[in-house]
Amino acid sequence: MEGKMNFNRRVYEIVKQIPQGKVTTYGAVAAAIGAPRCSRQVGWALHTNPAFGEIPCHRVVFKDGSLTDGFAFGGREVQKQLLENDGVAVSESGKVDLKIYGWLI
Repeated sequence: MEGKMNFNRRVYEIVKQIPQGKVTTYGAVAAAIGAPRCSRQVGWALHTNPAFGEIPCHRVVFKDGSLTDGFAFGGREVQKQLLENDGVAVSESGKVDLKIYGWLI
């Protein structure tokens, strides 16, 4: 259990650093904490985010820039709204341009 908590804590520390107006990917977070093959586990950690608002999990997207249907706090539309409130453009198809908005990629 301690290993999982330590993993989650490292994920949250990276995600807290994502600046407003930027996004990163699950894989980039995994690589940043030294676990490059653990992007799915990053998603699970963010799904159980204990401090929504303090840990901006809405700023994490898939590697192609798409939003997630399983966004823990309301789904794709809520994630889209939160990103747009941050100044991140989301296309009609539900994707963010990582060349423009990507951070730590």
